[in-house]
Amino acid sequence: MDRAEIDENGKGKLFFGTTRVEKCGLVEGQPNVYLLQTSTVLERDSQVSPQAGQFYLIRSKKSGVHYGRPISVYHSESKRNADGKMTVTVQFMILQKGAGTTELCNLKAGDEMTVTGPLGMPWPAPEGKSNVCIIGAGIGVAPVANLASTLPDGSYDFYACFKSGSYGLEHVHAANLQITTDDGSVGTKGMLPTVFTKESVKAAGYDVIYICGPAPALAYAKSVAEECGVLCYISMEHRMLCGLGACLGCTIETEEGLKRVCKDGPVFDSRLLSFPKSAPRRKPLDAGIEADLSVDIAGVHFKNPTIASAGTFAFGQNFRGLSDVSAWGGICSKGCTYEPREGNHGERSLEVAGGNMNSIGLQNPGVPAFIRDLLPGMLGLGPVVIANLAGSDIESYVEGAKLLDKTDCDMIELNISCPNVKAAGLAWGLSAETAYYCVSAVRVVTKKPLMVKLSPNAPDNRPIALACIKAGADAISLINMVHGVAIDIERGKPFFNNVHAGYSGPGLKPLALRIVYDVVQEINRLPEEQRIPVVGIGGISCWQDAVEFIMAGAAAVEIGQAKFTNPHVAIDIQNGLRAFMKIHGYKNLAEMRGIAQVARHNTAHTDEKGRFIDLKEMILKDKSIVPNLAGSNVR
Repeated sequence: MDRAEIDENGKGKLFFGTTRVEKCGLVEGQPNVYLLQTSTVLERDSQVSPQAGQFYLIRSKKSGVHYGRPISVYHSESKRNADGKMTVTVQFMILQKGAGTTELCNLKAGDEMTVTGPLGMPWPAPEGKSNVCIIGAGIGVAPVANLASTLPDGSYDFYACFKSGSYGLEHVHAANLQITTDDGSVGTKGMLPTVFTKESVKAAGYDVIYICGPAPALAYAKSVAEECGVLCYISMEHRMLCGLGACLGCTIETEEGLKRVCKDGPVFDSRLLSFPKSAPRRKPLDAGIEADLSVDIAGVHFKNPTIASAGTFAFGQNFRGLSDVSAWGGICSKGCTYEPREGNHGERSLEVAGGNMNSIGLQNPGVPAFIRDLLPGMLGLGPVVIANLAGSDIESYVEGAKLLDKTDCDMIELNISCPNVKAAGLAWGLSAETAYYCVSAVRVVTKKPLMVKLSPNAPDNRPIALACIKAGADAISLINMVHGVAIDIERGKPFFNNVHAGYSGPGLKPLALRIVYDVVQEINRLPEEQRIPVVGIGGISCWQDAVEFIMAGAAAVEIGQAKFTNPHVAIDIQNGLRAFMKIHGYKNLAEMRGIAQVARHNTAHTDEKGRFIDLKEMILKDKSIVPNLAGSNVR
């Protein structure tokens, strides 16, 4: 720790604790800007009050987010109490934007929040500078208005730029106040360049410029200031974790190397900063044109890319009383084995951080009963019907596939995350060799489109996906659930009878997205005629998640546990996708699919001449892995 941040007794000068909201409400005339006030009684005299330009990490005490949001101080006052303790009252001006700020903006008087700070470097005082210019754009007006309140009235010029109306100027007493609005509702119609130019800066003779706002405004002010030879200080924003400089998660590129926004900033000399030009935005779709959400996977047409994943939607009937099941693009059946399975005994589900764990054990009526009693009802619902086929040995996979091949189901999803009883219980999908054998054996007995579902518990799914393609898969879906363990601390024993259980939920998304991204990237290295579509699964609960998977290269998305908390999740995702695609000019999913892929050269799964490795020959060399493949018509 910096010695300046601890007192002579080694105690920290910063505050961390719980405070109560004194007031929180919309700023007049603004649809999404809130003023929040709280007070803190400092524990000791050595603790410091905030200075202009500093910020706090704040979070609702009852929160769905893990980390505090860095919010600059808009106004603060310190008062000595009768008991000698110091009370610091702080006001924050907050733009409601994401989950964390939405929680903060909806706090009521008396609600609790956690507060850490004050953090960061304050604005440098304009000592010896007679002509001071302060600029606030949008919510960036808050930290510069705080600076203005510390300066003598009339000792500075102030430029405030907004979309509509104005706010945050109660403590601003400028010699010259210039307000611009995009819609012309207050002051001059236009943006910062309308009133702040090289000519106006030179005419005013400014010695120093202070600015906070969105990146385009910062970049513009920097260019004007430096061209005019005027010192310019910029307050930067960044996502943060600790706010103390320890985690190194909020660094930005500067002329002096990487700098931490939380510790070395947020205020920087503009000469240290650079602002890359943003990529041009796509033109929105014309009025009356709607984005096409349909997608074809292995020759099967889906009206939209939302698919109800196996094991979370039963056989399509259970949710009919709550939501429009016909809205889904596709429905996967519960995983079915050839023979009926009773499933696991004992506890089967447990809520955990970021999702849930479950140990169902593939309870199902068996493929013959599914075909006789349940498939007809699924086929009448409207969406594409995908039969999820599981098994423990190759014979059960093959026999189940034979029966499904004679039905009207649209596609088979082959679950190779099941244990291979002939290979010490290891899942079929944990190696390229066993995956190849299982898929090729099923491929021989069915002409149905075959989508193979892969496990995240494999060390690397890329060679496994390629093996499945070589064996005849028409599509890949991934990921299945991650294995985890929960302990009952009262009994001192595993919570689940089987010890291991599957983990799923929003917390799984980054892992799932990484695996989908990597597998798509590997498939894209194949000749075009060998490439097959990938369906993304794992932690998808909103339209933004679906966009990420599609931009990573997924053809469609399967949605699991999100249905438990939002039965309308498919409709919500479709509506969000359409709106996003219309705004960003994507006529169809193909225009968006895979745009986030970055080309990388990787020869791990090709030979020295770049040819695709012949996995069938590899398997046949090791008879101990799988039974004889003689007679198989593997394509």
